[in-house]
Amino acid sequence: MKEKITIVKVGGKIVEDDVSLDVLLNGFTAIGGHKLLVHGGGRTATDVAARMGVETVMVGGRRVTDAAMLRVVTMVYGGLVNKQVVARLQARGVDALGLTGADMDVVRSRRRPVADVDYGFVGDVERVDADRLAMLVRSGVTPVMAPLTHDGRGCLLNTNADTIAGEVARALAPLFDVTLVYCFEHAGVLVDPGREDSVIPRIDRATFEALREAGTVGGGMLPKLENCLAAVEAGVARVVITRADALAPGRGTEIVA
Repeated sequence: MKEKITIVKVGGKIVEDDVSLDVLLNGFTAIGGHKLLVHGGGRTATDVAARMGVETVMVGGRRVTDAAMLRVVTMVYGGLVNKQVVARLQARGVDALGLTGADMDVVRSRRRPVADVDYGFVGDVERVDADRLAMLVRSGVTPVMAPLTHDGRGCLLNTNADTIAGEVARALAPLFDVTLVYCFEHAGVLVDPGREDSVIPRIDRATFEALREAGTVGGGMLPKLENCLAAVEAGVARVVITRADALAPGRGTEIVA
């Protein structure tokens, strides 16, 4: 029987609010067994960039990352946000270790090719070193992963945190019984965005296509659900989208193959 591991991805809206972050970290600390946290931090990056006189350009909800913005996101994601989360977990007795993809070469990416938009220093994941991550978690360490990767040639790349979480889950699936949890500000995927009691309990690919066609889901939820479906189709045992205060099993929207 495989050992269990829980991978939690938490968005910037949660990590950038002290109350929400405390709730999330309390729930994360209570999770038994091996665990790993992936975080965002986009709003903080935007604020720091403005203070430094660096313009933020977003296309389709994704950040264009030129050389100046790459410096900002490296400082914010790999430094300020990551180390705040690590310190708060250490205060809760969790032996956390902050990582970017460049650390121990755990996530290697390629720079996104230019098509309609040049996103700059944005990376698409090529591989995850599951053996090294497994070595860490089996030694009692809890990795806290920032949304930065590298290309193996000395260049850091800004990389979507949802994608990192999904790719890490897929890579670890042959070694562990993996539960992947995406935490954000809602109770799950909602039929009616104004009603927290309208959670869709289960979504498979056919349901996803129907929801997309009907316009029930859109925007940033589309790539999130695509990541979730790719994870379960690659062997991840359980994928859930839920709220930061609902990490207990059975809550939120479960994504199934």
